[in-house]
Amino acid sequence: MSSTCHAVFISYASQDAEAAGRICEALRAAGIEVWFDQSELRGGDAWDQSIRKQIKTCALFLPVISHTTHDRREGYFRLEWKLAVDRSHLMDADKAFLLPVIIDDTRDDDERVPERFREVQWTRLPDGVTPAAFVERVRRLLSVEPAQEPTQEPTQEPTQEPTRTPSAAARVPAAPSTRKPILASRRSKAALLATIAVVVVALGYFAANRLVLSKRGAEIGAAPAPAAQSAPATVFNPPPHSIAVLPFVNMSGDKEQEYFSEGLTEELLNSLTRINELQVAARTSSFSFQGEHPDIATVAHKLNVGAVLEGSVRRSARTVRVTAQLVNGITGFHVWSQTYDRDLGDVLKLQTEIATAVAGALKVTLLSDEAAKIEVGGTHNAAAFDAHLRALQAYWKVHNAKESQAAIAAFTDAIRLDPDYAVSYSDRSIALSTFATLWAVTDSAARIARDNAVADARKAVALAPNLGEGHLALAIVYASLREFTPALEEYERALALAPGDGRVLRDYGAFAVNMGRTDSGLKSLRRAAELDPLNAYSHVFLGAALSSLRRYEEAIAAYNEALAVGGAPGIHVVIGEAYYLLGDLQSARTSCEENAAESEYVQFCLALTYDKLGRHADAEAALAKFKATAGDTGAYAYATIYAQWGNRAKSLEWLETALRRRDSGLENLKTDPLLDPLRQEPRFQALERELKFPT
Repeated sequence: MSSTCHAVFISYASQDAEAAGRICEALRAAGIEVWFDQSELRGGDAWDQSIRKQIKTCALFLPVISHTTHDRREGYFRLEWKLAVDRSHLMDADKAFLLPVIIDDTRDDDERVPERFREVQWTRLPDGVTPAAFVERVRRLLSVEPAQEPTQEPTQEPTQEPTRTPSAAARVPAAPSTRKPILASRRSKAALLATIAVVVVALGYFAANRLVLSKRGAEIGAAPAPAAQSAPATVFNPPPHSIAVLPFVNMSGDKEQEYFSEGLTEELLNSLTRINELQVAARTSSFSFQGEHPDIATVAHKLNVGAVLEGSVRRSARTVRVTAQLVNGITGFHVWSQTYDRDLGDVLKLQTEIATAVAGALKVTLLSDEAAKIEVGGTHNAAAFDAHLRALQAYWKVHNAKESQAAIAAFTDAIRLDPDYAVSYSDRSIALSTFATLWAVTDSAARIARDNAVADARKAVALAPNLGEGHLALAIVYASLREFTPALEEYERALALAPGDGRVLRDYGAFAVNMGRTDSGLKSLRRAAELDPLNAYSHVFLGAALSSLRRYEEAIAAYNEALAVGGAPGIHVVIGEAYYLLGDLQSARTSCEENAAESEYVQFCLALTYDKLGRHADAEAALAKFKATAGDTGAYAYATIYAQWGNRAKSLEWLETALRRRDSGLENLKTDPLLDPLRQEPRFQALERELKFPT
């Protein structure tokens, strides 16, 4: 960077110099200009003038916040903070140049920190350890010229990443795991990406791949994308009866009770999706605001909804108090509010009361069976409900086999307390499918988990035939068993029962496109992206489907939307593949080479691209590295590489290996463009017939 006005100004207390230095080094290593004073000589006219000039012209002001800074009333950094706050007040739009960073456990609502800093979202970099994702975020922020005058309302500004807790360290890719992945095969691009997320992320919030996972889609083990950081610009035009549900605040005075307020919010959100006339923003996008105090208009604009539901939960030993309020996202006026005091055994009825009250406030016409739809599959057993919410919290945080088994055990506790709890059966089924695909270390363990997943899904459907989640769970496990026709039937049933559920729309859409149901699949995927716009995986799955339809430029645009809302681990692999298929080999090579540290799966992309560039030895070396990581579990992936290399015999051999190993990548065989060189081969056609795709 050549211009001082594009510099990052790092402001820190002298006691925090070491942590601030780590941040500075990481940014400078990426070629970003940083103003970082390391001298002990502070003050003086010349110094003051230099500091004032730098703060006046810098593109980003990065205050390093810690207990040191907010416990000290004096220090030159306090003057720097004041100058930055004054600049941001001069032109309100210019507050976007503030990029606060917390390096310890300082609370993000600490009143000793300037109020202006608390109005924007913070990033946590413990001890100044700076991941690549943060550096990339700064790079993207610097690619836009600083605002010179306000050109839009502050509430419409995409600012920084919205989620303050869990910490930023838990939201970005950690170092690759030393554990060999169970699924290294190349499934659909979306499935590959989601599997990478689970393998490489050590902490977080997301689940895995859409073949296996969950009512929560591609979202365990990877942390919600820092969605609001630079969300795609969309026209604010909220549909009628559209709503977002923000995570209810835990008012119990005990952080250990957070699982209850979060889980109750999620169950309420699910209840609202069952009201046909409501359009409800999906969980990942709504929960991306967790831990902050967002302006309602900002939430409404980013999620394109007309109303926002927020509230609080206070739980005691036997009772729960829930305060809920509905706010007009356009005017900011309260539409409705109510406080409920209930016994814990009445929580299911409480969900119905709140959902119907919200629907009434939004002037939605309720059908006679609406209450039954809202409560389908639930429980009136307070202990079972509590166990289920604990299981949900455990499930969201899974990133290894032990934690996966712990989540399954927690769902088992809920089922033990209420053997008719259909929702817990469906969730346990999905957790078992996840374990079978990602964490089981033997074929026997995987087979047992899948058998149990089938039994649980069927039990859920038997207990609550109109529970969309039950049919989704059954579809997921059927797909993992390569029983594609019954899987499609169950996906379609889930969609009919839960047409407003973002995860159902996304999972169905991806599967439908792979099965050749192009129109309905794409429609569902686009709808999922509308309901879950701040979830990178919504855009990734859409991009994967477009790529399988040979619409590569549109696929790349969708992947770029995913990057704009924070990206996902391994996303440059699928971007590189899309460029390769488009014929833009230099962009494919750049996407993969420049992000080689992101994932070992980059070798898959490089094996394809190097060969097409005539670098055959390099292509062979990349494939060898990929095989060393994946072993025989990469059978389908190797088949696609050999097909592109023109080695049809080797490709068919690996496809037959994939068939024997029940490789889940085979779901893509019907539509995968990488296998196009084989489609006229009799052996390939025989394999396709054996898989019995729906006609």
